[in-house]
Amino acid sequence: MSRLRFAFIMDPIQHVLIDKDTTFVFMLEAQTRGHEVWYLEMSDLFIERARAMGRARRIELRREVNNHFTFGPEHTGPLGEFDAIFMRKDPPFDIAYLHATQLLDLARNEGAVVLNRPAGLRAANEKLYALNFPSVIPATLITHDTGRLKAFLDELGGEMIIKPIDGHGGAGIFYVRTDDRNLNSILETMTQDGREAIIAQQYIPEVRQGDKRLIALNGEPIGCTLRVPRADENRGNIHVGGTCVKADITDRDTEICRTVAPFLQRDGLYFVGLDIIGDYLTEVNVTSPTGVQEIDRLNQTCLEAQVIDFAEQQVAAQPHPRA
Repeated sequence: MSRLRFAFIMDPIQHVLIDKDTTFVFMLEAQTRGHEVWYLEMSDLFIERARAMGRARRIELRREVNNHFTFGPEHTGPLGEFDAIFMRKDPPFDIAYLHATQLLDLARNEGAVVLNRPAGLRAANEKLYALNFPSVIPATLITHDTGRLKAFLDELGGEMIIKPIDGHGGAGIFYVRTDDRNLNSILETMTQDGREAIIAQQYIPEVRQGDKRLIALNGEPIGCTLRVPRADENRGNIHVGGTCVKADITDRDTEICRTVAPFLQRDGLYFVGLDIIGDYLTEVNVTSPTGVQEIDRLNQTCLEAQVIDFAEQQVAAQPHPRA
C-alpha cells in the first residue's frame, strides 16, 4: 500500500487518555504503516466556494503520558485532498455535528473516503437505530406521556429502564420500579412534564453480569468486552466506574450482527459499537465508538490494525484511484 493521507476529526488531542482512547490507536496504527496522519477539530472545518475545507495539522503520536503528540506543519486546503477522513468527534450529536456531516458529504464528492459515512451518521440515532431490528431488541416504548409510561411499567412486571433519546455515555439512564415513591417525579423530570419523549425498555437482569460492547467492522464482529457495573450502579459505562472483563463473541452475538449487518453496510456505518445485554441489542453506537484498547488488552489482539486495513481497502476501491 502506498503512503496515504489520513485525517482525523476529533476532540482536543491534549485531553486524550492514551491507554483508553480508540481514535489514538487508529492514528498510531496509521502512523506505524508510514501514512501521513493529520489532525482536525470541528472548528477547523469550513466551506469556501462550495468546497469542504479544513485547517489541518500534521501530527506525530507517541505512547508517552503527557507527551503523546507533537504538531508538525499546518495546511489549509480542501478536505477532498485526503485519502480517508475519520469522523471521530465524540457525542453529543448536535447542530454543529450535523453541519459537519453535511460538509463531509462534499469531501466525499471529491473522492475522500469518510468513515463512518456522513449520511449514515445522520440517519442513525444511537438509541433509535436499534428499532430497525425488533427481533433482537428488548420491549421498548417511546413516548412523552407519563401515563403511558406507567402502564408500560406495569406490563413489564414493575421494573424498567428509562433514558433520553439523545443521551450518551450513560447520562440520564434510570432504573425505575412501580413501588418507588420517586417514580412520578422521575418521569415528570425526564419528560419535562410531558413535553419531551423518552425511551422506556424492559429491564434485563443480565446487566449485573455486564453490558457487552461488541465492535463490528463492516457488519462483522471482531471483538468484545463485558462492562460490569459497580455494585451501587446499574450502568456499566467505563467512565462511571464499570470494569471491563474478557468476553467471547457468542452465537447470539453473531446472530445479532447478521441481523444488523445489511443496514450497517447500506448506510456506510463501517465501524460501530453494538451494546448487548443478555440476548438483546440495546444500542448501536456510530458516532465515535470506543472499547478497542480494552478489548486489545484482554484478548491480546490489535483491532485497530483491522480497521486501518479496511480503510486502506476502501481507498483502493475508489473508482478513480489517486496518483
